[in-house]
Amino acid sequence: MDKKTPIFVTGIGTDVGKTIASAIITKALDAEYWKPIQAGDLNNTDSMKVRSWITPNLVHAEAYQLNTPASPHYAAEIDNIEILLNKAQLPESNKLLIIEGAGGIMVPINQTELLVDAMATFTKSCIVVSRHYLGSINHTLLTIEILKSKGFKVLGVLFNGDKNEATEKIIVQQTGVTHLGTIPWCTEITQAFIQEQATRLKAILTHVVNQTT
Repeated sequence: MDKKTPIFVTGIGTDVGKTIASAIITKALDAEYWKPIQAGDLNNTDSMKVRSWITPNLVHAEAYQLNTPASPHYAAEIDNIEILLNKAQLPESNKLLIIEGAGGIMVPINQTELLVDAMATFTKSCIVVSRHYLGSINHTLLTIEILKSKGFKVLGVLFNGDKNEATEKIIVQQTGVTHLGTIPWCTEITQAFIQEQATRLKAILTHVVNQTT
């Protein structure tokens, strides 16, 4: 796999830790970060958080900033705009680009396209972020199954929260994807925490990137 092939970081839903995972991956791989669609919380965007956590790695500006914390298609409708994939061009970068999604892969971004369609316009390589909660096994298996059916290369699954060996084991067993690690629960995310996790996960992340063709 060419080191400059972007990697899309997607999740099994909202609030599963995609931003923290993306920051860790970006730091571990000495990459750059881009979140094409930000919906809501414009005074404290995910890009702002990542920028504060992984300085001096480059964080690119969003293609769309939407005012309402809602599904991108609806948030865009409220702002009287339409999200168009041909308007969201990949940023120029000489490094590996880590792209963070918005919500889960089946959220609509406009009246005809889903986030998974947006993903496919940028790259077919992705990492899935899962968080432990009742029902997360189902959500994780469905997400990975859909991605595979659409031709994505799932580089692995990264778990968020206190380790749950039974859940993690069955997900890896059922999907055959690589277990990239578990990010422990942390009440306050700092540069030091991101650096610590990036250092810990660097070897496995580098391995899956280098082994993919």
